[in-house]
Amino acid sequence: MGKIQLIMLDFIISFMWVCSGTLIKLFTYKYLGFEPKGEIIKACLLILNMFFFAWLGKISRGGTYNPLNLLSGAISGNFTGFLFIVCVRIPTQVIGSIVAVKLIIATFPEMGRGSPLKVDIHRGALTEGLLTLAIVSVSLGLARNSPNSFFMKTWISSVSKLALHILGSDITGGIMNPASAMGWAYAQGNHITKEHLFVYWLAPIQATLVGVWTFKLILQPPKQEQDVTKKTKSE
Repeated sequence: MGKIQLIMLDFIISFMWVCSGTLIKLFTYKYLGFEPKGEIIKACLLILNMFFFAWLGKISRGGTYNPLNLLSGAISGNFTGFLFIVCVRIPTQVIGSIVAVKLIIATFPEMGRGSPLKVDIHRGALTEGLLTLAIVSVSLGLARNSPNSFFMKTWISSVSKLALHILGSDITGGIMNPASAMGWAYAQGNHITKEHLFVYWLAPIQATLVGVWTFKLILQPPKQEQDVTKKTKSE
């Protein structure tokens, strides 16, 4: 797939992700309220939504809405690919999220008020970092142990993301997506504040790096062991 097409898909998928999540919440709160039945239906819809976007990522061969998904793979790739992701694809995801938020606020003016951060910057950064580290670890584990099982991998990943989102919803919003967080922060004019940059960018990125490097350190066999295995197979 060409790079231009991949960039366009990142924009479209990021736009759709922000819009779909907001519409699901609006629908459930408006028609079902905050009762347990409404929360259960919202959770089911969010899981179905994550399945849909996982399917989009599969058929588009890499299109995604979350910069952290790209970073976890870019760290292991070559430098040219890393620059393309950091300088082009991630900004495209941010732009797609910003456009989606602007459209949502223009259509539903009551949306986008208030900050999702309910604690101080240090607790917020720690919370968002731990949530991100957890989901990165789950994703890497699934990619290693169930590489060909789309349904099982997506099911475990979706339930894990939803559970972590619920755990962090009253603290940082449980966003775990810097592009989506930037979209809402930009609409409120606080996208360059220290709180936003530390909690929703620096902490998740650091957690992603720690998760990938730790996963490699623990599960990747040492070079000498790999050489012995290759030699044994060749014999």
